[in-house]
Amino acid sequence: MEILHTDKAPAAIGPYSQAIEAGGFVFTSGQLGIIPDTGALAHSLAAQTVQALENLTSVLKSAGLTLNDVVKTTCYLKNMEDFSLFNEIYAQYFGDHKPARSCFAVARLPKDGLVEIEVIAAK
Repeated sequence: MEILHTDKAPAAIGPYSQAIEAGGFVFTSGQLGIIPDTGALAHSLAAQTVQALENLTSVLKSAGLTLNDVVKTTCYLKNMEDFSLFNEIYAQYFGDHKPARSCFAVARLPKDGLVEIEVIAAK
């Protein structure tokens, strides 16, 4: 098992790692739409979704992977009314690659974020 970390994504805001590599897979922690340079959340659902996906891209890159290596995503939305907009942005990042996915509406996310995404990628 190897702990992964990159300065190009926000540091963990609790007692956990950005990602763990184990058994030929990389398991990321959930990424919010936090801007790494400032520690602030991006201003809108669209901006937070883009930033969360950029953060995941950076974490995966630290393991030599890309979004094309993702086999499963779990997505958490503050409001399911944002599902369509979220899907539009998500689809732009994943293109023709369509990993398995679960998407939930949740009561509250850390830092009052609007979206959080975690992934599992194959090495």
